[in-house]
Amino acid sequence: MSLKSIAAKVFAKYVTKKIQIWASTPHQTQEKVFQQLIKEAKLTAFGKDHDFQNITSYQDFTERVPIRDYEQLRTYVERVVAGEENVLWPGKPLYFAKTSGTTSGSKYIPLTKESMPTHIHAARNAILCYIAETGKASFVDGKMIFLQGSPEMTTKNGIGLGRLSGIVAHYVPGYLQKNRLPSWETNCMEDWEKKVDAIVAETIDQDMRVISGIPPWVQMYFERLKEKSGKPIGSLFKNFELFIYGGVNYEPYRPIFRKLNGKSIPSIELYPASEGFFAFQDSQKDSGMLLQLDSGIFYEFVKSEVFFDENPPRLLLKDVVIGENYVMLISTNAGLWAYNLGDTIQFTSTSPYRVIVSGRIKHFISAFGEHVIGKEVEQALQAAVQGENILINEFTVAPQIEVKEGQLPYHEWFIEFSQPVEDVCSLAKTIDDNLRKQNSYYDDLITGKILEPLHITPIRVGGFTEYMKSIGKLGGQNKLPRLANDRKIADQLQSFKI
Repeated sequence: MSLKSIAAKVFAKYVTKKIQIWASTPHQTQEKVFQQLIKEAKLTAFGKDHDFQNITSYQDFTERVPIRDYEQLRTYVERVVAGEENVLWPGKPLYFAKTSGTTSGSKYIPLTKESMPTHIHAARNAILCYIAETGKASFVDGKMIFLQGSPEMTTKNGIGLGRLSGIVAHYVPGYLQKNRLPSWETNCMEDWEKKVDAIVAETIDQDMRVISGIPPWVQMYFERLKEKSGKPIGSLFKNFELFIYGGVNYEPYRPIFRKLNGKSIPSIELYPASEGFFAFQDSQKDSGMLLQLDSGIFYEFVKSEVFFDENPPRLLLKDVVIGENYVMLISTNAGLWAYNLGDTIQFTSTSPYRVIVSGRIKHFISAFGEHVIGKEVEQALQAAVQGENILINEFTVAPQIEVKEGQLPYHEWFIEFSQPVEDVCSLAKTIDDNLRKQNSYYDDLITGKILEPLHITPIRVGGFTEYMKSIGKLGGQNKLPRLANDRKIADQLQSFKI
């Protein structure tokens, strides 16, 4: 055992003890974060506009600070982008994480000197929890790869501007730099396909032990490796021990990763976003990710079913229950206040508080009142292919309302299979049955002859990659929505169907 792996085990034990302290006192921890945030931001423009000086309780906060999404916060953000100080948070941000906006162009998410360390520590702590629980630390002696966006940045009024994953690359600890791949030059490449080929060339003969990235793009990397080497990834990287991922649910990809690797690889799930690092998988034994309660983020929750009501009830941690679908609101030490991130989550545990991401509040199908969410379609598909020799590369679902005379509307599933499926109709029925078991509204619509069972439209191999490339979203942190309530994506996918 190397000195580095011994040190990692000692450090892991120390850090996990600190985590257990705040995880075991969740409400006190969150109250402390809340009071600190209000205190720090009292003299900012936002704080003055919302009378932070007289906020002494959570009720005061909800009365003064409404729920906002990025578009509703944009006027404040634009003042920060223009170079004004003390707008949302004291001083100026260190960086802006630039992301794609859904309604009106790019979003500029501030990262401050107070918020930036939490992005680094949470990812580190996820690995340390794995070491503490499993006793495995030998991977620290091998090579690691993090598939991410370019670390190159520009400046906007003296503030660094780039993608979050690229910004974070500047904070990789020195003791990991020698282990880290790909090279800086390769990481800076913008063309994703060329970048993947360059990463393959740099890593194919290395002792890769930790691989991290969004599953669909890691899948592309694995497929290129296998194509070039002719070997399963597990044979190519004999010491490959840990897969770290976030951004999308791994479960639909797990069977194809097992086939590509030739074996199962332990994994750690992360829940990072430009707005904050919210949770990480702290245990291989328990489901869900540990909600980060001491990271300068104050959480509120609204039940998804009432979110679009006028003034929906806002809940604290003490009010949540396991299995309910919530929209998560955040107030942070980067200057976001009662901010609707757009994600929906469910709690898998309340002691400690662990969550899973169930979807996006705007990514659902409810063309007929069925309100089908991402978690439901993913679980329906996973259950349908379990035990079958069916591997799914990618999929998305949309409603089909414009149908032929005598036909009922239906949900259209666009699925890219890794190899042809003999009986697509039978698979569609199994998925539909599974979905009906999960969603009573959908079941009622099928039973009542309002909808007919779902249809599958097979997409040719590589079709989703071609689609993402055609809209300029190939690679990096870009993700394909699992669900849409319209036909915008569905209509474009017609060009890629078999």
